[in-house]
Amino acid sequence: MDLHFGDSKPTDEERAAVDALLGPPRSSWEGADRSDADLRWARGGREARDRRDLLLPGLHAVNDRVGWISEGALDYLCRRLTVPPAEAYGVATFYAMFSVRPRPATVLHVCTDLACTAAGAQDLCAGIEAGLGPGSGVHVERGPCLGLCERAPATLAVRAGDPVRTAVAAPATVAGALLAARAPDSAAQEPPAAEAVPQAGDEGLLLLRRVGVVDPSSLDDYRAHGGYAALRQAFALGPAGVIREVTDSGLAGRGGAAFPTGRKWRATASQPDRPHFLVCNADESEPGTFKDRVLMEGDPYALVEAMTIAAYAIGAHRGYLYVRGEYPRAISRMQYAVDQARARGLLGDDILGQGYAFDIEIRRGAGAYICGEETALFNSIEGYRGEPRAKPPFPVEKGLFGRPTVENNVETLVNVLPILTMGAPAYAAIGTSGSTGPKLFCVSGAVERPGVYELPFGATLGELLELAGVRDRLRAVLLGGAAGGFVRPDELDVPLTFEGTREAGTTLGSGVVMAFDDTVPLPRLLLRIAEFFRDESCGQCVPCRVGTVRQEEALHRIAERTGAAAAEDIALLREVGRAMRDASICGLGQTAWNAVESAIDRLGAYE
Repeated sequence: MDLHFGDSKPTDEERAAVDALLGPPRSSWEGADRSDADLRWARGGREARDRRDLLLPGLHAVNDRVGWISEGALDYLCRRLTVPPAEAYGVATFYAMFSVRPRPATVLHVCTDLACTAAGAQDLCAGIEAGLGPGSGVHVERGPCLGLCERAPATLAVRAGDPVRTAVAAPATVAGALLAARAPDSAAQEPPAAEAVPQAGDEGLLLLRRVGVVDPSSLDDYRAHGGYAALRQAFALGPAGVIREVTDSGLAGRGGAAFPTGRKWRATASQPDRPHFLVCNADESEPGTFKDRVLMEGDPYALVEAMTIAAYAIGAHRGYLYVRGEYPRAISRMQYAVDQARARGLLGDDILGQGYAFDIEIRRGAGAYICGEETALFNSIEGYRGEPRAKPPFPVEKGLFGRPTVENNVETLVNVLPILTMGAPAYAAIGTSGSTGPKLFCVSGAVERPGVYELPFGATLGELLELAGVRDRLRAVLLGGAAGGFVRPDELDVPLTFEGTREAGTTLGSGVVMAFDDTVPLPRLLLRIAEFFRDESCGQCVPCRVGTVRQEEALHRIAERTGAAAAEDIALLREVGRAMRDASICGLGQTAWNAVESAIDRLGAYE
């Protein structure tokens, strides 16, 4: 692609897609068809530069309408936003869900990640490709986790048009996937979110208590079941009081880093630089993770309320909800909830008559695991490649748009509601002294009842697997997802706390618990993990960019060699793993070796 403004013109459809987002162009410089305009004079350039953050939504608009992004469409979008085409091309090619080459309007995404691989994804792919045949008008995309691990194997069909249509087939059969691809409107409806919660209806739940009980589309139903009591309590306490309650509760981030939430909020609230921003990270892309999806689909107003409370505490008047692009139903549910809350005075200029203004904008990801890292997510929202930033400065000082920012994931924010309604002491009494409150666990693989489970911190891995109905011949359990580590069947007494898993030499991560029996070959799983990190590395830093490739190459060689030759490659893996862990700029490279290392040392994967 020629990386400057060229002679390519957008089609009428592409122009309409961009104009629907940005409004009609006002000058020839922006692409208006006005013969009397003088292109020597650029009007509105400064204003357009301030809209750089609309680049990702603009790319989505074209990709949704046509199915791919042509040179003419990209040039037109660049003119509208005064973004250099070379930079826009770098953004468009960064995300897996976009294509800058022609492809059919229908794309069938087939998950080939860990849970789906164990459930027969390779055979499913072969059957789909054979069933479609040549010239089918469907592009099959083998890709990473779709966040449907409790219903593995999974597929997602996306048909471009106005409007774009999607259909999920999970658990997918060849016939079901073909129907989703050929006729998305005729495909079977997705099951309700409650089916992913085996404990649904249990009165002892805190975070999941409304899933399966309330109508997720009804604001009145939400309020009838305790909704917005926490926000009223927040207004009674004031911003400092809310932060004090969250701090005293001991709430730590549930995305994997476990940073104290109250400290983050206080540090941001104290910054004199304005405005402050709140970002909710709903881009859960860790293989095996789907808890945030279930919360957004089953209890969307809880997240709207929790974001409002967090923003009030830190002095933010604008929040961004960044949802991964593979979650069409969650995006739809959240957008409806935001719209309804705004219409009822629960978002906007005067929330509940308290004189506090706050609103939420939903941004859609486009398939990039690295955007789960907070600063990469900021770059993505701002219209740049989703590459992590060097720290310091930290987001509490300079985050989104260079302003003080709090970033939390969905589960962390939803925990704020019971903290305010039951009080910090009662919340802190749940769990252990080092890990307080309830925790959501995403259980999948060789269990009878996969899904999202809520348990107090301190329950053991064995107790969780007993609830899920672990199958016979358990070979290993992966904790924390691809960035986590394996444990053996004789280690199921590991306490599920931040400190307990650290002492056991593994990690809790985002709450992934994936069980594998002896029918799944470990070397194939490890190779899939290595492929995942190689694909998802943003390439910004050398240790990760090169190390993830070398790791995959070594695992391929080990699969074909034995004895001394294999030992040499295992030694090389350790050296590469240490380099990635010590020198990578972000958590992706720092954890890319964890699962492989644990499989070698704890499971004897290559003995």
